[in-house]
Amino acid sequence: MAVRAFLSEASDLVSSSRTDSGVQALGLVAHFDLPDSCPLQSVGKITAAINARLPEDIRVRDVALATEDFHARFGVVAKEYRYRIWNAPVMDPCRRRYWVHVYKPLDVHRMQAAAALLVGRHDFSALTANPNREVGSTVRVLRKLTVRKRGREIVITAASDGFLYRMVRSICGLLIRVGEGAETPAGVRDILASRVRTARVPTAPPQGLFLWRVWYGRGIVAACAPTTRVGERE
Repeated sequence: MAVRAFLSEASDLVSSSRTDSGVQALGLVAHFDLPDSCPLQSVGKITAAINARLPEDIRVRDVALATEDFHARFGVVAKEYRYRIWNAPVMDPCRRRYWVHVYKPLDVHRMQAAAALLVGRHDFSALTANPNREVGSTVRVLRKLTVRKRGREIVITAASDGFLYRMVRSICGLLIRVGEGAETPAGVRDILASRVRTARVPTAPPQGLFLWRVWYGRGIVAACAPTTRVGERE
């Protein structure tokens, strides 16, 4: 609606991703067709013009001209998500909206061992939820899955050529169980091989999850998020 109001005519906005309710996106990419009536010299003002029409919790951080064959959704070759956990007896109130509180101590080494078993090409049927629609294949290539701890902050980073419905939150929920001692790293391998979703795989709460960056062809990385954030390092 903000784009259409800015252009004063109909124009479809195509997004690189859809996120669950409560999930944040710092690296979301979208495209729309610029009409001939909009002169190119006004492109630099598009960011401010659209933001003026958006609610305060949504902001366009950058705008650039793309080639005619660019597609924000179909051109994606990989995505990276980050899940942020505050692991302490008491939740930091300043982080409550964007971090998930786990009060039980988490064994990061166990979580890292379990994460290593999930990296690579696998059928992730046991780590997805039914979106009530047909899925062509549940096989995905998980390029990266790391667990890093800094003080009371734990960040899970996942990168893949594509993610299934609630796959990242399912992976994070399972890794949290491993960290708590409710599941073993070896058990993760068995869960993955079963290809059946059970109660052993909880869906982690949404507020800790961020779409961090999106990769496109020819090495293009659309990273609206800065390289580092408070409490995190590359």
